[in-house]
Amino acid sequence: MSIKINEDLASRTRISSKGSDRVKEQLDSVFESYRGDKNELIPVLQDVQEELGYLPDEAMQEVSRFVRVPEAKVFGVATFYARFHLKPRGEHIIRLCCGTACHVRGASRVADKVKDLLKVGVGETTEDLKYTYEEVACIGACGLAPVMTIDSKTFGKLDPDKTKKIIQNFGEEAEGGQA
Repeated sequence: MSIKINEDLASRTRISSKGSDRVKEQLDSVFESYRGDKNELIPVLQDVQEELGYLPDEAMQEVSRFVRVPEAKVFGVATFYARFHLKPRGEHIIRLCCGTACHVRGASRVADKVKDLLKVGVGETTEDLKYTYEEVACIGACGLAPVMTIDSKTFGKLDPDKTKKIIQNFGEEAEGGQA
């Protein structure tokens, strides 16, 4: 009986032949930490996303097989929780506050500048995977309105010109240059 269980686990941890070898290796390394029980679905998804940066379809199919849960349920969990992402995200996350204080003080003009500079819409990632742009309900820095964050850095009292300089300078800093 023990041998049968171990063979079953081994068959569920092997990645199918489709997809890249790198993804297979990454998923295998995540699956090694788990038994393959259905109650491990969320932690497995978290670790897969940590490893891959997002949850591609192939990875969710393999997670489904590994934890023995229908693909529809895996997709349902991945789309229910805001922390899971089904598309690649940028190296840097720009979040613009669109709360009342920021809205009244011109967040929409700042939003237009960010979208124009990056050539993306809300929730999209630049083609070079450098930035993902998001709009959020509140950052909690109303005294700095309008305000945005890039990763963990907060920038306040924004206008379109200041926003342009911040994004351009942040790009230079991120590449090792002086801002």
